[in-house]
Amino acid sequence: MSGHRPSSREKILAAAAELADIVGPGNLSLDAVAQRAGVSKGGLLYNFPSKAKLMQALVQDYLKTFEEALSARSSDGEANSSLAAYVELSAQECTQKQPSAAGVLAALAEDPDFLNPVRDFKRHLLDRLKAENPDTAKLLVAFLVIEGLRSMKLFDMDILHEDERNMAIAYLLEQAAVK
Repeated sequence: MSGHRPSSREKILAAAAELADIVGPGNLSLDAVAQRAGVSKGGLLYNFPSKAKLMQALVQDYLKTFEEALSARSSDGEANSSLAAYVELSAQECTQKQPSAAGVLAALAEDPDFLNPVRDFKRHLLDRLKAENPDTAKLLVAFLVIEGLRSMKLFDMDILHEDERNMAIAYLLEQAAVK
């Protein structure tokens, strides 16, 4: 039996994610995505009737992937807890090169509800972490530090030196391990 053959939708999402990493989400064109995915523009529009819908699907795909990675890391013993897994995964993301926030801002301008799935995901994640951690204050500080690092990275405002960021992450991991 052969492996899973990606659907047109999956090919389009993969192509859009690759292009967004290369040119930034603000410079993403539907024609370029269709060409990279090997589908017609009509095929792309059948799956995603607008650039906003494509961007929304990219965000949802990212959140699903992050959740799967978080669950896998939390349960495989590699991390002491979901909090430690969240800190580790987020720290890895903060070291990766990211395109400018222009695409996110453009998507927000086009559709103010664009961030609703992200907001819902973050609330669900925070509730999950609260359920697993008896020290809510410690958890909230860790969550806010990570989200602050993410925001600084997203808006190209990361003023921390690598050793400062590493020190903060090491501290959060040390605190996540303390019960």
